[in-house]
Amino acid sequence: MRLDRFICKHTEHSHQTARRLVASGRVQVDGAIATDPRFPVNAFSTIDLDGQTLQRKNAVYLMLNKPAGYLSATTDPVHPTVMELVADALRPQLHIAGRLDRATTGLMLLTNDGHWSRQITAPEHKTPKTYRVTTKEPISTSAEMEFAKGIWLAREAVWTSPAQIERLAETHCRLTIYEGRHHQIKRMFAAIGNEVCALHRESMGIIQLDPHLAPGDSRALTIEEQQSCL
Repeated sequence: MRLDRFICKHTEHSHQTARRLVASGRVQVDGAIATDPRFPVNAFSTIDLDGQTLQRKNAVYLMLNKPAGYLSATTDPVHPTVMELVADALRPQLHIAGRLDRATTGLMLLTNDGHWSRQITAPEHKTPKTYRVTTKEPISTSAEMEFAKGIWLAREAVWTSPAQIERLAETHCRLTIYEGRHHQIKRMFAAIGNEVCALHRESMGIIQLDPHLAPGDSRALTIEEQQSCL
């Protein structure tokens, strides 16, 4: 819907007055002044006129159990994307907070709240992310100490933050990291001479993947889960 039409629908102003109000800078959309009467708005827009809220954005926070084979993208000409797993009406508004590569499964967060997603993904906040890892070779006894010290990533010329390994079996562990660099976990294991065969994200911060969610299913976050990222 056009912004001027929205104002007409939600106030007593005429179309002509609504256009003047917008053009004069008296209307804000999502906190920014909008001066084009044709500016598109929808149910997810927060709209203020002269400091009075006409509509507050309906914030959406979803937890998705990502299956393998889906891209962390809005659209792709070849592969299915995680957006195809949520309701059609929500897709244009949502973005991904913390991507996973196509083969990786598990917890993915989707929202239309940019501030919230930045809180959980910003590197300076060092949000812990825990993964269940399956490797090709047995995990060496030195891996725990090496990951705790940090692994050198030559591409970025940086050391990773200290990471924690919980050994589950000879080729299985639970790994907690505090960054989200490209293929970071696979590169960390490659640096110690091993190969990751399967990767599944279990949690981000205090938000844990709901064990009742089947692959491809999603649910709204609880208030506690939402507020844990503020």
